[in-house]
Formats: sequence, C-alpha cells, structure tokens
Amino acid sequence: MIHSMTSDARVNLAPHYYHANFERLLAVVEARYSDLLNAGEQQVLARIRALPFDARCLYIRLVSRSGPWFRESKLDYREIPAIGNALDTLLDEGLARETEQLGVAEAAGIFTRAELQAACAARLPTGRFPRKADLLEAIEQQLTDAGELRAALAVVDTQRIFTPVHGDLVERLLVLFFGNRRQTLTEFVLDELGVTRYWPYRLDNAQRLFPDRRALDEYLACAELADQHRDARAPRQPETLTAIATGVLANEPRSEAGHARWQRLCNSLGRDLERVGELALAADLYQHSNLHPARERRARILERLGDWPAAETLCQRMLADPWCEAEQAAAGCILARVARKLGRAVRKRKRDHFTWLELTLPAVGQSVERRVAEQLAAEWQSVHYVENSLLNALFGLAFWEVIFAPLDGVFHNPYQAGPSDMYATTFSQRRASLIAARMQELREGDLQALLVDAYQRYQLFQCRWVDWRRINCELVATAAWCIPRAHLLAIFERLLFDPRENRCGFPDLIAFGNTPGEYRLIEVKGPGDALQDSQKRWLRYFAEQGIPAAVARVSWQDA
Repeated sequence: MIHSMTSDARVNLAPHYYHANFERLLAVVEARYSDLLNAGEQQVLARIRALPFDARCLYIRLVSRSGPWFRESKLDYREIPAIGNALDTLLDEGLARETEQLGVAEAAGIFTRAELQAACAARLPTGRFPRKADLLEAIEQQLTDAGELRAALAVVDTQRIFTPVHGDLVERLLVLFFGNRRQTLTEFVLDELGVTRYWPYRLDNAQRLFPDRRALDEYLACAELADQHRDARAPRQPETLTAIATGVLANEPRSEAGHARWQRLCNSLGRDLERVGELALAADLYQHSNLHPARERRARILERLGDWPAAETLCQRMLADPWCEAEQAAAGCILARVARKLGRAVRKRKRDHFTWLELTLPAVGQSVERRVAEQLAAEWQSVHYVENSLLNALFGLAFWEVIFAPLDGVFHNPYQAGPSDMYATTFSQRRASLIAARMQELREGDLQALLVDAYQRYQLFQCRWVDWRRINCELVATAAWCIPRAHLLAIFERLLFDPRENRCGFPDLIAFGNTPGEYRLIEVKGPGDALQDSQKRWLRYFAEQGIPAAVARVSWQDA
C-alpha cells in the first residue's frame, strides 16, 4: 500500500540514492548470509564493486529495471555523465552483453509500433496494421531469422541493444534481504521519501529465514515452478500443467522457508488441474498440502469420482479436526450429500434466517453499495461504505503491540507490514499470554480512548490489517462509541481464531445511530448476486452474538 505524501514528509533523494541502497543491500546480505553465497557469486560481487563509479551506477540502474533488453539510445540518467563509456566498461567486464539477434517479442518490448513498422516496411505486405499485435504477427511471418530482424531495426536505431548480466544473482540478494520475491529496492526509496513507514519492530538477527544454501535453492526452485504455472494458466495448457505438477511433486522442500509457498502452489496448481479434468493428479497435489482448501478440494474430487466411502472418511476427519471454519462448513455439506448416496438418513441442515431489507432503487451510475448507503442515510445518523476495512482496522489497532511483538523468527527485514506467521494457525498459540492480557485491557479500559489513542500513535505505519485510506480518526471513534464492547470483542475473538479466513466476508456498510448500541452492519446484494460462504459465516456468527446485521437485496426500478 502506498500513501500520498504530505508536504512535510517529502525528501529530496540524492542523485545516486540507488547506489547507496544497493550498497546497503549488499552489506546486510553479506553480514547475515555470506556463507550462503558460493565462490562464483562472491567473484561477481567483487567485480561489481571494482567497477568505476559511473559504470557501477549504470549496472545498478539496469538490474533494478524490467528488461531484459535495453537500447543505449534510450538511456537517460543525468547523474551518469558518460553513459556510453559506462556501458563500454560493463560490456568489457562481462556485466552486460550486446545482442546481434532479437526476437519479435523482445523487439516489441523496446520499440514502438511506428519504429517497428518503419524498420520492417520494405519486407512487410502492403496495408495497415491498426494494432501492434497485427504488426508483430506480420513481422514474425516475414522475418523468421532473429538476426535479420536486428539488422532491420538498425534503420531506426544504430546504437547498441544490450542486457545486463547476473540479474539472477541480484534477485537472490533481494530474496535473502526481504525473505520474499514481492519486495524490491523500491521499498528503500519509498521509505526515504516518507511515502511508507514501518513500525520499528525488533529484527531477528539470530534466527535466519534461510539457514543454509539448500533452503534458499528450494525456495527459488519453488518460485520458478510458480512462474511456470502462472504462464501456463491463461489459456490453460493441460500438458504444461501436468509437467509442472510432476516437477512440484518431485521437489518438495525440506526447509521451512519454502514449504508454505510450496503448499500454496500445490493448492493453486491442483485447482487448475481439476478444471482441465486431471483429477487424480490434482488429488495427489492436495494430498501433499496441509493448507486449506486442500482437504476440501480432495473431498470434492472423491465425490466427483463416486468414491463415497473415501469421501465420507475424509469429511469425518475434517469435522473432527477442522483446519478452519470454511473447511468445517464445506465438510458438513459434502458429508450430507455423500450420506444420501450411501443410502443413509441425513439430518436436515438448519436453514439460515437472515434479516433482509428489500429495496427498489433507480438504476444510476453509482455502485449499488453507494446507492443503498444513500437510501439508508435518511434512517440513520451516518452510513459508511467500509467493506472489510473498518472492523479489520479496529482489530489491527486493538492488537497492534501483539501483532508486532518481538517473537523469534517472524521479522526478517525492516519493511514488513506484519509478522511472517500472521496467518498461520500458530499465530494465536504463540502469543496466547499477550492476547489474554490485551483482551483484559480491552474489557476493563475505556475502549474508545484505547482505539483512538492507537489510531493517533500508529497512524500511517504499515500494517496488514489497517487500510489508512479507508478509515479516519472520527470513524474509529464513532465505531468504538457506538458498537458495544461485547460485540467488538466477539468479532476480535473470531478474527484471532482464524486470521486468514475471517478477515474477509464483513458486510459492505455500517450504519450508526444517535445512541451507543444503535448501529447495524449491512451486506448489499444487487440483482442476481448471492451471499458468499464467508459472508454467510459472519452473518451466522453475528446472529449468535446478538450483533445487528442485515442483507439489503436490491432490485432496479423499471426505466
């Protein structure tokens, strides 16, 4: 999440800020993980450090950008006065490579449609190419040799086309620093600019995320398989998906760092294999995963295959020891269907009795949620379109110190919006005493003052639970004043029980009245929309706890 900068938070970056950031990256990684870098990687880093300053700056600029190919003529870094000389050095030192061949897809990434058409005009059929895709298809048909295309492009650009080398090593350094592939050196920049701020939690320098090189290699191998899966998803390629699944099953990580990622890959790949009819292979992937919805999906496959006894046994196991509420609910539904197939009596499931608000509204340009909010505003002091943001934010503010508690092995870099085990089943178990103490404070203290104070103290620090764009201090204060303490604590308890699943499914709107306790949560459904399972679970819980909630069902007025 990126916040807009306030005027007093603006910082002028030094001209070579990226060089300083890269040096910081190297210093931290080498201090913690120098033993994980092999001799070849150490030599490459030594060569980078030995470069003249301008060449080193250019190399850092290039490996920080999306490539892989660049045009010398398009480089524009004013702080590097002689870019051509810097590039010469990179080429001479083997840290960049010039190309004499270029494929159509590669050319499309660095040349405009007009440039490509001008370069290849003499070899293309007459006619117009309204889309770049049409032009690329024509070029691919006429210029089948990659060297021929590169020569043609010299008509519009005579300068060098090149790629930096050893970008994969830089990616490994980033993984070692951040512990993931999502974050990049941009985090350093946003921090310096004051765009993002992170809570000053204690970093765990004793317990490394990657204890040895095998753990790092397993993580990266899993990441490569995930990339292959992403590329094979649209359109789905059954043969490729099958090959990736074979690779996934043959490379189960032994280290903790890559295992959760590997199980998530098993789940997502298994779901795609289900969609292309590869049920046995999908079930095998789910068998290796201990993350929801692996068991649910496997039970559904057994149901599709007509293996009722096996489906029954699995569902009974899920009900006896559910991983989460979503799995528990799914197991109950599947088990009822399976019991009927086996000729057994099935107890009728208790039907939901939600409160429904039937609304007929004119169809206008606004979203249906905002239309309902406007309609209900006449009945309430205020109505807010909050979706999941408000109640999750109140939870984050209430349990901030618990979330960022200095436990071993959960904070690995200074740019985390929460601990690495935030959504693990062990989150609450590991912090049981802290949670109990905080719940006691929330029961006995002035809840409104506690939450408002937390808002003011933690404002704009990054936290997975708090979307600062969707809340403000007044909304927090109103919610804490209007929602009874018992209701808020009940919601917090359910979030603590299963943070991953229960952070979703909250109603779209919250309406506040004029007195404490006078409020209502309202889920909005337009014509044809149905309640999702996560929403139903929250609505059932609200009913159990006496929390006022309703579903607004909207139909449009005839034109």
